[in-house]
Amino acid sequence: MNTLLLIKEIYLNGFRNLGHFLVKRYFKIFAWFSFAMFLVVLYAFTYRLATGFPFD
Repeated sequence: MNTLLLIKEIYLNGFRNLGHFLVKRYFKIFAWFSFAMFLVVLYAFTYRLATGFPFD
């Protein structure tokens, strides 16, 4: 739980005092998009491991 609170605090501090509204929105959307893409990669990797894909 402490780790999740630290991640939340880092996320909030990263977007504090950024400046213009559109820049702030863009970086927030980009951060969530990057997180979603990372989850897709993790899913694909675990799926390949579970199905016995030969990593040659």
